[in-house]
Amino acid sequence: MKIYKPTTPSRRGMTGIDFSQLSKKGPEKSLLKYVRRNAGRSPSTGRITVRHKGGGVKRLYRVIEFSQTKIDSLAKVIALEYDPNRTAFIALIEYKDGQKQYIIAPQNLKIGEEIIFAESAPLTSGNRIKLKNIPVGTAVYNIELEAGKGGKIVRSAGSSAQVLAYDGDYVNLKMPSSEVRKFKGECFASIGMVSNPENRFYRIGKAGKSRLKGRRPHVRGSAMNPVDHPHGGGEGRQPIGLKHPKTPWGKPALGVKTRNNKKWSNKLIISRRKK
Repeated sequence: MKIYKPTTPSRRGMTGIDFSQLSKKGPEKSLLKYVRRNAGRSPSTGRITVRHKGGGVKRLYRVIEFSQTKIDSLAKVIALEYDPNRTAFIALIEYKDGQKQYIIAPQNLKIGEEIIFAESAPLTSGNRIKLKNIPVGTAVYNIELEAGKGGKIVRSAGSSAQVLAYDGDYVNLKMPSSEVRKFKGECFASIGMVSNPENRFYRIGKAGKSRLKGRRPHVRGSAMNPVDHPHGGGEGRQPIGLKHPKTPWGKPALGVKTRNNKKWSNKLIISRRKK
């Protein structure tokens, strides 16, 4: 973590990510892709459908391999890079046939190390193995929800899940949210913890930096008039005047359960997260 000296009011309390461990090279051009951004607007009508989005610096998307396209082939880590589209760092790997891929980099992965995607492999950071072959207590990330569909969860900086137990064809994992959930043993997961754990201490420090990320200003509902927001109105600074907070459209907000009670995966959740 980089700590700045308080040379200006915005620098006071600002922190930055330490990129000294990353490679001094540009991104791999063959793995870059342009993705059109709609900035919170509907592509068909052009109307704002998600508020407070827009602007931001231009950035190209890095094509990440979340699945395992080459099984039982050793790959060498040739670079560790920054990805503007995610909180974790990414690693550029190269197979013996010359093919290159980007993967989410685990913590403590070094340039020059070799990793492998296989049904069973050594328990070293970055290796990708089936859950049924991973011992209890091992930290994993980039986990598949359905076998062969690629990693979908536990991909953000510093996150990891823990293998708790085996239950027939299923493996019980403790998620970063403390939820305990069952996964098919045939699903793949990567060994280790996602890189850049210091991201949780990152402080933007000033409004301009937030605009560079594509976030437009957010106005408090309590600062509006009653016609504009359920929290608006009153003389001076007033509480919202409601038992529970609402969205501008009158729907309950903050702490309201939104999960469908009939969702098929409910039966796979052993215990819900602790609040």
